[in-house]
Amino acid sequence: MQFCDRCGSMMHTAGDTWVCRSCENEVQRDSNAEAAMALQEGQQDDGAPAVADATQGPTETMEEPCPADDCDSDRANYEMIPKPGGSYEVRLFTCVECGHKWRES
Repeated sequence: MQFCDRCGSMMHTAGDTWVCRSCENEVQRDSNAEAAMALQEGQQDDGAPAVADATQGPTETMEEPCPADDCDSDRANYEMIPKPGGSYEVRLFTCVECGHKWRES
């Protein structure tokens, strides 16, 4: 994958050149540099990210009705954890009565 030096857009191949579709910048292709690029097939899969357990570690309790059908509790422990990719946090709840777990939607 090649990015344009002028505008930062992803470039596309056109014969023996890389072409930017945004600003029309052209760069000669370098077979040595392209051979060093990582392909998706060659990337390492580290597996699924670890799932946080809202019953472990520091948590806080708040008024939040349990969505379990057979539970009438209105209190739950919660914990904020970063969403994979780091874009934002997600709140994990655990009912203080029945232990049912859910996340904020």
